[in-house]
Amino acid sequence: MRLRAAVGDLRRVLAAEVRLGERAAMSAVRAETEQVKAELRKQVTTAFTGNARGVANAWRSQVFPRAGQSLRQAGLVFTKVPAIIDAFERGALIRPKGGRKFLAIPTGFNRQGGRRGARPRVSAQQMVASGQGFLRPFKSGRGFVWCLPVRRGERVGRRRAPLIAGGIAAVATRNRRGAAAWQQSLLAQGFVPMFLLLPQVQLTKRLDVKGAAERGLRRLPARFVAAWERESGRRAP
Repeated sequence: MRLRAAVGDLRRVLAAEVRLGERAAMSAVRAETEQVKAELRKQVTTAFTGNARGVANAWRSQVFPRAGQSLRQAGLVFTKVPAIIDAFERGALIRPKGGRKFLAIPTGFNRQGGRRGARPRVSAQQMVASGQGFLRPFKSGRGFVWCLPVRRGERVGRRRAPLIAGGIAAVATRNRRGAAAWQQSLLAQGFVPMFLLLPQVQLTKRLDVKGAAERGLRRLPARFVAAWERESGRRAP
């Protein structure tokens, strides 16, 4: 009888410990998954000086199982833009495709709002169709600046008359300090650089996704033990 009672008590104790462990595992894995995601998002905003909030927020996370508790909790951190992340984690070498000789990279003048990653105001096809584009070689001889002539447009209302590149699109439209002098210097120059033509681009390695994952795995055991102690009300000796 005493043996049966002892076995029964042991089963209840072990079952209770398993439940504590399941809650601890869920808490630890959720917390660590969120920390890894936060670290990866910070890597992006730090690497791109805050101009890639959309890429940073594309890091998402999920914990499995989605419902209930288990000692076999798992966390997944993933991105919705894997090609971009992979390129900047590896420091990829980008070359033109389809037999082309150059990559056409829009300059700040040729991006909506001047923002990195924004759509170009004028496409390469429009540059060709306009018949006004001309090339200025780099001093290094490794590429060209593809330019359009610039002129002053007509004033509308109280706003300053815009600058028009090749009769296609307004450029240098940002309202910033010293904008008048800036636009005047462009007029004196007589052209606006719209694209950089480069045979290839070597991206700088800016991200460390693998390192973030490995740091998370190293932190997880201690986080799990601490969570189990909180659940049970005990402290490790």
